[in-house]
Amino acid sequence: MIKIKPAINQSDFKVISKLASIIWKEHYTKIIGSAQVSYMLNKFQSVLSIENQVEEGYQYYLVYTEEKPVGYLSFTKKDNSLFLSKIYVQSSVRGKGIGKFMIEFLQQKAIKLNLESISLTVNKQNTIAIKAYEKMGFDKIESLVVNIGGGFVMDDFLFEKKLS
Repeated sequence: MIKIKPAINQSDFKVISKLASIIWKEHYTKIIGSAQVSYMLNKFQSVLSIENQVEEGYQYYLVYTEEKPVGYLSFTKKDNSLFLSKIYVQSSVRGKGIGKFMIEFLQQKAIKLNLESISLTVNKQNTIAIKAYEKMGFDKIESLVVNIGGGFVMDDFLFEKKLS
């Protein structure tokens, strides 16, 4: 059974930071290299950076199967869209419908807020995620290159899913 619970305190943020380290090192090292992975984990997924994001209006949620944390997501409202900032699941439980469950959870959040769409960015080399988003009804909108400091950029596609 999949459960999604709000991440609301430093203890939750520590769990997210630990999950991020495991997932990102395993998945993104071959895409962007270990130096950029380390930089991004520190800049975006440390406990302090998560606390700062929450203060700025981002919501974080932990995802559980069998009472064990296996993933997380983060989003914020941007204009008339729900921007999905982060969605990650441990490799040991991928392919079991957890990602789809998380997207459906986001859709319900967006609908309750009367938003028109869900948007997200995904690394251009992350072909598995791109295929999954397209399968779930997301459309590629544009190409983005964002300087994130430290000599690194995020080379992404912006995707959007219109809600009816």
